[in-house]
Amino acid sequence: MTADSASIDLKHHFLIAMPGLEDETFARSVIYMCEHSERGAMGLIINKSADISMRHLFDKVDLPLRREDLVQNPVLHGGPVQTDRGFVLHDPVQMAPADQERGPIFASTLSVPGGLEMTTSRDVLEALSSGAGPRRVLVTLGYASWGEGQLESELGENTWLTVPASVDVIFDVPLAERYDRALDLLGLKSWMLSPEAGHA
Repeated sequence: MTADSASIDLKHHFLIAMPGLEDETFARSVIYMCEHSERGAMGLIINKSADISMRHLFDKVDLPLRREDLVQNPVLHGGPVQTDRGFVLHDPVQMAPADQERGPIFASTLSVPGGLEMTTSRDVLEALSSGAGPRRVLVTLGYASWGEGQLESELGENTWLTVPASVDVIFDVPLAERYDRALDLLGLKSWMLSPEAGHA
């Protein structure tokens, strides 16, 4: 029985680039998928640095950063779309029952079913600036997106491997090791993957 392409739901999954993918942005990338529907897909690359630190980013937006645990963290290159905008991937924010009636804590947050939350509004940076905010965060500039059917087509061409996401890989594994650790989730090593896969 073959799965209808519309039934593939890769939210809270990793896309792992196959070796044959040589595009500069996506080569050896691991992407956390935030949205996936018949209309398209959206995710954040979690293993490529944008060459600025969190402290530098907060300086640029005129906010102090009072979270010592985050000061030296790199800001990541999340993808080629809207590279001037910040996207904050973070642990789900638990609200006290009395606060739930007021709605979400942040103005613009996407909750990934079974997974993390992604916030694009400045108020999450303000919370971090004050020393509060979500416990674990990853900040990217830009995101990756696919139009209707585009990701399914790339999957059919063996461009990507997919695996349910591990939040430990996102938050606890050093940047340079995330590609190999994502492959470990599938029981694979990078040397096992031939760039010629699927083209015999």
